[in-house]
Amino acid sequence: MVRNPCLISAFTAFLAFCLPEAAGRNPVAVYAPSFHTLQVTGADDDMAPAVIRLGSDDRIAISFDEIASEARYLRYELIHCDADWSPDRLMASEYLPDGFNEAPVDDYEYSRATTVHYVNYRITLPDSRMNPVLSGNYLVRVYDESEPDSTLLTAGFSIVEPLARIEADVTGRTDIDRNAAHQQLSLAVETAGSGVSAPATDLIVKIMQNNRTDNEITLTSPSSLRGTQAIYEHMPQLIFPGGKEYRRFETVNLRFPGQGVESYLYAHPFYHATLNTDAPRKDTPYSYDSSRQGRFRVRASGAPSPRTEADYVLTHFTLRMPEIKDADVYVEGDLTLRRFDQASRMVYNHAAGQYECTLLLKQGAYNYCYLAVPHCAAEALTAPVEGDSHATVNEYTVFVYHNPPGGRYQRLIGMATVTAGR
Repeated sequence: MVRNPCLISAFTAFLAFCLPEAAGRNPVAVYAPSFHTLQVTGADDDMAPAVIRLGSDDRIAISFDEIASEARYLRYELIHCDADWSPDRLMASEYLPDGFNEAPVDDYEYSRATTVHYVNYRITLPDSRMNPVLSGNYLVRVYDESEPDSTLLTAGFSIVEPLARIEADVTGRTDIDRNAAHQQLSLAVETAGSGVSAPATDLIVKIMQNNRTDNEITLTSPSSLRGTQAIYEHMPQLIFPGGKEYRRFETVNLRFPGQGVESYLYAHPFYHATLNTDAPRKDTPYSYDSSRQGRFRVRASGAPSPRTEADYVLTHFTLRMPEIKDADVYVEGDLTLRRFDQASRMVYNHAAGQYECTLLLKQGAYNYCYLAVPHCAAEALTAPVEGDSHATVNEYTVFVYHNPPGGRYQRLIGMATVTAGR
């Protein structure tokens, strides 16, 4: 059957808008309960952000598991999105050379010598079948071949044309306090040679702290211009609560409790890991600890290929503290896809005086923290549990989009990362 690429693009855009918890500001999401351990990283560096340079040899790796005994026929498509991760007006033929926007997920392996049977799938982009020719944000939608209208998961990555030079600085000396609880950024975006003719009106700047999407900020105009430089400084939006360093645990060796693990127990069909009981840090002094800003790495002792040899572990989190009456508490980090949902929400045990949460996680080394989300609010707070410090080593990622009047898509013309405290 011959398919019309224009109809395909329109249809996929409609599907993207109708997804459960539509992509919105967080494009990484799992919608089927049997899928786990979704990671979107650089193909050669699993700690690198999901950003590649247009026309380069850079590659994105999307990896995920389905807990199942047999593989299924999965397919995926690419949807070009605007700076807010909403599908834009482009047809597939405009960002894919041949206009055909579907491909099989044919790189998969079965788990080996694990108590939990699963299938690991991997998508590497670009490849000979999917080679986008435009910069910007791309949403990968994965679905079962037999049910193309049902989305199993989505993953987002970006392609940048490195045309705008970004200079960024972060300090604890902010416009609201000095070396206390906050950090403040200042930016200079050099637009010479980037094709931007009106930097005062045609730029969209997005800034993320530690890859969180709940407190991501958007700037649509600079505070001043200096020749061809757009300057962003002394703006209230550029002040972030400092938070504290991420907590850590390791389930690499299931015979001996690792860092942050109190004990293991096997109860068919899962291993159980009980983590050390955590306490709030809001009233404790800042203490440095080397962390990966909420990321994780799949690892298993004695397993040369943890992609298929790491087991799944029911991991039990406990946070002992009085209940916060006007907010919910969540486990935050890449281990929960940075999402505030029923899986990551902690339940308060009144009899024990503690918050509790259990997550099914693949063996590995993990970062996490506890965030409080006030009722009827979307942005989470570090202050109620973790506390805030200006000295925290936070990672800020800056994206610069060109959004000219009448443009049909938003080009990503610059990306930079600045780390506070280093």
